[in-house]
Amino acid sequence: MISRLLQLFKIARKFSASGALETINQIYKVPLTLKIFFDLISIGSPRKTINHSKSSGEKLCDALEGMGTTFIKLGQFLATRPDIIGKDLANDLEKLQDKLPPFNFEEAKKILQKEVGDKQYSKIINISKPIAAASIAQVHLAKIVIENKEKDVAIKILRPNIEKIFNEELDALMLFAYIIENTIQKTKRLKLVEVVHLLREITNIEMDLRFEAAAANELYENTKNDNGFKVPKIYWQYTSKKVLTLDRVNGVTIRDHNALNQKNINLKKIAENLIQHFLRQAVRDGFFHADMHEGNLFVDNDGNIVPVDFGIMGRLDKYNKKYLAEILYGFIKRDYVKVAEVHFQAGLVPETASKEEFAQALRSVGEPIFGQNIKDISGGNLLSQLFEITEKFNMATQTQLLLLQKTMVVVEGVARKLYPETNIWNVSKPILEDWLESLKGPKATISRAVDTSGEILKRIPDLPEFMDKANYALQLIAEGKLNLTNINNTSLEVEKLKIRSFRNNVLISILGVVILTLVVF
Repeated sequence: MISRLLQLFKIARKFSASGALETINQIYKVPLTLKIFFDLISIGSPRKTINHSKSSGEKLCDALEGMGTTFIKLGQFLATRPDIIGKDLANDLEKLQDKLPPFNFEEAKKILQKEVGDKQYSKIINISKPIAAASIAQVHLAKIVIENKEKDVAIKILRPNIEKIFNEELDALMLFAYIIENTIQKTKRLKLVEVVHLLREITNIEMDLRFEAAAANELYENTKNDNGFKVPKIYWQYTSKKVLTLDRVNGVTIRDHNALNQKNINLKKIAENLIQHFLRQAVRDGFFHADMHEGNLFVDNDGNIVPVDFGIMGRLDKYNKKYLAEILYGFIKRDYVKVAEVHFQAGLVPETASKEEFAQALRSVGEPIFGQNIKDISGGNLLSQLFEITEKFNMATQTQLLLLQKTMVVVEGVARKLYPETNIWNVSKPILEDWLESLKGPKATISRAVDTSGEILKRIPDLPEFMDKANYALQLIAEGKLNLTNINNTSLEVEKLKIRSFRNNVLISILGVVILTLVVF
């Protein structure tokens, strides 16, 4: 506890000196007691000069960058959570950079040797000095020997003692968040403890490079047959908790338009491909790269888009995939009733809400957008406005959908920098149509039947007990021992629907098994 308090004291002094408190006070009114505390604790420490010409979010970025790695990551995390800090501040924090000085080259080689072992290390040739350094790791170029052939690779190496530094600072921040939340009532709405807890979960995953390797590998497998998109291959023999080795990208950054033009790369095609590949990842695979800014995207010599940095990934379950595809396609067709129905079918809007009123609210989102110039229409902004509307109908927006919306905005921004006249909707339409069509075919029907069968099979062991209870209930009703006067018609109808649903699921499952048997045998 003493070490945490000392760490908290150091962080508090750094926080106060950075000017972060003054900036936060412009966004959220900081209680006077808290301001006095930080003023007292920072006595004697030099204060950073604040550039008042910048926005509050930009000043906060400067302050967090000055405070070091943990706070840079905190800012980057908050940029993905507009539900916590608000849309405007989240947009400003997206600009937060984590370019830091590299750590010692010789120390990097020692870590690499220890992690991969002497045998594998002897097969690593021409290790370069770091070409990029961020808050958690730095990157080196090298060659490795695979099946007696040399392979050009990039090697990501974790900073020394970074886990210890992060966890010590996060322990102190968690203590601080707990104290503030429990002493200052107004701060509860900021969810400080939740924020620090979620940050710890994310950074602990990021600091095990095997997780990033697994994410890159999954994305590689999902997209290996997609033309125009190429995920670097992972080399597991040269990968560990602190080391990640993958194919070197032979190409140029997507932000260097002049270099792309010199290579006769079609910028319009790259822009359209970027949007389509992102949507495929989301609606087809349910697994998408969630940090697709210009710094993480390259174009190789063959014109393929090559992503790097797989630390932040998003996932959508099958319901959210269908939901996403149908609402975007519904807006493209301007079928607001259909979009409303999708929300109700998915159980995302309370049954007590009016479908007609909800469709009207959706129209208020869609029509102004379609009144704009086509080049100004953003699918990401549409989703953002949609989520604002759904909040008014007590719909709880899922974090992954918010992450997807943020990523969509970034992807669209990159695409429009490449080719300003990119028609987001025309580009998106075939991807969404293909996905929705795939849900209607015989294969999809069989797949749903199999899924349902699996759920039924899980419940079979409980069936005897269920039947015994049902028989007992019927016996009580027959003998007049069960009082039904307090059970309203609505409750009975609900139970009837449950029974019908169970019966239908059983029939669908049986049909699915029969179809599969015929197909297989």
